[in-house]
Amino acid sequence: MTPPLTLTEMQRIRNWHLEHRDGHPLEYQLWDAVLCFWLMGWVGWLPAFVLDVFWAWPLCLLASVTPRLYVDWRRHAHRMQRLRCDWLSY
Repeated sequence: MTPPLTLTEMQRIRNWHLEHRDGHPLEYQLWDAVLCFWLMGWVGWLPAFVLDVFWAWPLCLLASVTPRLYVDWRRHAHRMQRLRCDWLSY
């Protein structure tokens, strides 16, 4: 399994999307959605735990690892030459 993304890596990817948002608007919006899910996952843990909303725990876990899953998916697609990802660092 790949290590989790650091905040520095996420910021680097975010900056790339900000610089290229005119040329890649869908990719820019998709990364914003990934970051939104990530934030909802981390913020949702405490209310889900306190309110005993057990069904929300897996959703929070999934949301908190969404950036890593997205980057891994994009890296795989890039290696298979299905998508070009200029923001990837190896």
